[in-house]
Amino acid sequence: MTTAIPNLFEKEISSQQIFAGNFIKVMRDEVELPNGAHSSREYIKHGGAVAVFALDENQNLVMERQYRHPVRQVAIEVPAGKIDPNEELLTCGKRELLEETGYIAHQWTYLGEILPCIGYSTEKIYFFLAEKLEYREQSLDEGEFLEVYLQPLQEVIQEAYTGKITDGKTLAGLMLLQGYLQQHS
Repeated sequence: MTTAIPNLFEKEISSQQIFAGNFIKVMRDEVELPNGAHSSREYIKHGGAVAVFALDENQNLVMERQYRHPVRQVAIEVPAGKIDPNEELLTCGKRELLEETGYIAHQWTYLGEILPCIGYSTEKIYFFLAEKLEYREQSLDEGEFLEVYLQPLQEVIQEAYTGKITDGKTLAGLMLLQGYLQQHS
């Protein structure tokens, strides 16, 4: 049996930016807890990202392999990127899909959003399904290196189940994609 707590919210007393980089800001807030005690909370301010499940007419997903320095490994992922200031979500998705993979899509569907790191980050990732693909030309950012390939959707799902795909956004987005496809097939 759990004890009911009437109010779970913490009241911000003060907020201080303790680091600002090109990509993230680190904050330290002093808060009042539901029981009246005080504590501090450190977290990353992140502008958010968009991830794209680009699905061709043969049920192949556009996938990427990219080295991720924080974990020192090559990850299997769907195309994604951070949202620029004041950028619309769909605009970001279209930009990232074209830049990273060279594809454009003529049909877009919003799938949902996740909070991938709620314990230490404000980041939200928004997911889109991109269909009716057309290849144009890849235009990677300077210093960006990745391998793009097509893979049958069912193989991607199997790689998620077996642990070959470990990227959190790709795993979470696959659930949203599967739910959408089950409802609309």
